[in-house]
Amino acid sequence: MMVIRQYHISRNEGHRNVALIPASAHGTNPASAAMAGMDVVVVACDSKGNIDIDDLKQKAEEHKDKLSCFMVTYPSTHGVFESRIKEMINIIHTNGGMVYMDGANMNAQVGITNPGFIGADVCHLNLHKTFAIPHGGGGPGVGPIAVAKHLADFLPSHCIVPTGGKQPIKAVSAAPYGSASVLPITFGYIKMLGEAGLRRATELAIVNANYLATRLKEQYTILYTGETGRVGHEMIVDCREFKKEYDVDVTDISKRLMDYGFHAPTISFPVHDTLMIEPTESESLQELERFIEAMFAIKAELEEIKSGKADKEDNVLKNAPHTAEEVTADEWKHCYSRKKAAYPLAWIAENKFWPAVARINDGYGDRNLVCTCAPLESYL
Repeated sequence: MMVIRQYHISRNEGHRNVALIPASAHGTNPASAAMAGMDVVVVACDSKGNIDIDDLKQKAEEHKDKLSCFMVTYPSTHGVFESRIKEMINIIHTNGGMVYMDGANMNAQVGITNPGFIGADVCHLNLHKTFAIPHGGGGPGVGPIAVAKHLADFLPSHCIVPTGGKQPIKAVSAAPYGSASVLPITFGYIKMLGEAGLRRATELAIVNANYLATRLKEQYTILYTGETGRVGHEMIVDCREFKKEYDVDVTDISKRLMDYGFHAPTISFPVHDTLMIEPTESESLQELERFIEAMFAIKAELEEIKSGKADKEDNVLKNAPHTAEEVTADEWKHCYSRKKAAYPLAWIAENKFWPAVARINDGYGDRNLVCTCAPLESYL
């Protein structure tokens, strides 16, 4: 974003400070634009999860005198390959803006296409997920940016080690070339896989996602698909009606997945009350089948609540996850069995992963200041 800003300044167009960002974008996109001093204008998405081309064109033309850039993720955070991506890029370029491609989903591009071919002016390449660096939990977000030739002069420099272009912006990282502990892992991954291996990883990521989506469609609704009826590298499972139908929400499902041995997928992002599932290339067919079986079993548990076979309050979903301490305690207060709580499928008993803690009050601690100090009496 800062490289784009500097490019406009070099052309005496420093007033260009409007960033168009789709409603489907990750929250870091508008945050990055704001940190770079830009004004964010949100572009709508249509009912199928695609960027609304008409809205993009209208807003690009409306702000053409101040348009700085368009931030776009490909495939989108909705898990869809936008078939009109080149048309979108042409709209932005026609109105004087640059295109910033968020590389978060590069694991669905590598070896098949690339940001330059698509027409982006700049792309940041996340090393996590696509290039073998751990993802999530505050893990490393390191990665290079790739730019078209007209932006190369503005790449960042460093006060000690000369880097960047002829008219560089100031350093954006304390280490001029990034993390010495992270980058060699990615380098080794690329060298060992080679061109064919990287393409194969991309193909498997897309195939795995579509296999999972096709199977889950048997009992769940996949919220968005592309024009061909397929997803990209991930899918969104729609749980928005579950509260009304079963008195269970997406959080209950995510907690119950822990009893089946699965870390919950992303919940309520980018759409509230949904599960966003991304298997990547890493999961075997056997593991995908286990996950599908777990999701189908959870759907059966939902139906038990609906039919009255399971209690509306004291059920395996509302009380999930179940810890070893709870299941092995002398006292068991629930109206369902310990086996149903901890071993709902036979194969779970063969290799049980026990959740470390039971359910807590979700986001309460994020929204409220909670004192963890000992009471005053303990100091007396």
